[in-house]
Amino acid sequence: MTTPKRRIAINFGSGYVPGLNFVVIGAVRAAVRLGWEVVGIHDGYDGLYHPEQYADGGKIALTASLADILGSSGGSILGTGARTDPFRARRMTPDGLVEETDRSDELLATIRDAGIDGVISIVGGSAVTGMHALTVAMKLHRKGLTTVCIPKSAENDVPAASLALGYNSILSHTAEMLERTRVAAHDIRRIAVFEVPGQHAGWLALQAGMAVCADAVLIPEIPYDIAAVAGHLRERMKGGQRSALVVSAEGAMPKPGTGPATTSADAGLRKSLSPGSDAQFGEGSRVIDRSGQAAESIALALQRLTGCETIPLTAGHLVRTGTATAVDQQLGLGYGAAAVRALEEGRNGVLAVFQPPDVNFVPLGDAVNKVRTVPADSLFVQTARSLGISLGDL
Repeated sequence: MTTPKRRIAINFGSGYVPGLNFVVIGAVRAAVRLGWEVVGIHDGYDGLYHPEQYADGGKIALTASLADILGSSGGSILGTGARTDPFRARRMTPDGLVEETDRSDELLATIRDAGIDGVISIVGGSAVTGMHALTVAMKLHRKGLTTVCIPKSAENDVPAASLALGYNSILSHTAEMLERTRVAAHDIRRIAVFEVPGQHAGWLALQAGMAVCADAVLIPEIPYDIAAVAGHLRERMKGGQRSALVVSAEGAMPKPGTGPATTSADAGLRKSLSPGSDAQFGEGSRVIDRSGQAAESIALALQRLTGCETIPLTAGHLVRTGTATAVDQQLGLGYGAAAVRALEEGRNGVLAVFQPPDVNFVPLGDAVNKVRTVPADSLFVQTARSLGISLGDL
């Protein structure tokens, strides 16, 4: 019995992580074995909304020969610059005002007209633009879209998935940067405060900090007392240590009344910038980038409390780039092949999750509006304490 020929599509949600092309390779190879056709949609669904902005009309044929060369290329062949939420798409009215409209029905019609039977979406827990890609996928599924999603994350914060695509590579890159920072801090005899991605979950800060035996690691799950951190560093310096490394997740928060004062962004920067408005690109406009705020406030407080010179540093987007590790290469291939297998088996509206040693599937609703955080009794937390790493709470 032969499998009916189908046409499926692949797209990426906002936010780059290493290993995305390996998902494409895995999916294309699995689909070709079934005799299926695969197309890629640029920048989320933007390629379908704005085909005139792309030389290839917003879609690209993903063939076996193309897949063969993707493993040696960097970046992502489809792009991760998604900007359009199908349910809240912005458009300019004739009188110059900006309004949000629901264009999801238009998108679903375009997908049907293109002969696409199902979509494999590689999505994160929280998109750079503020659009929750998992939520969008679930809402499209409820309106009739056949879809299987694959988790990607710089913070490993996607529920149910023990390992999201890209995290292992970002962990490796972060640990390498921390080791270089630790050596530099030692040479210049300063306290280095290094901020890493982690708005709601502290996996990256905790695991990378442990890898280099940082002096302190601050994560969102454990509110810290800056005085306790300073005291821990002073004790180490009394023992002859002349430098220190503090790793902070960007979402680390102090205990009420104990932390460093933070400066709030200008009210103007809090405004939602509208396309075509003077506030977006006009004179006096500023780039909105809140990364590094945690490192700066913590570094300043530690300098005051310890009397030692500090230097704040931020990983930012740098750790999200680079070559995928062998783990992420294998994971990408496995996720891509599993997604095709799910569509072949008639699964729909599910998220593929790596739960060693298997890739399983959970309903999208089980992952929406949830975050995989570090448990208080986690083995990593226990190990960090055993290594003498301060978590700021004792």
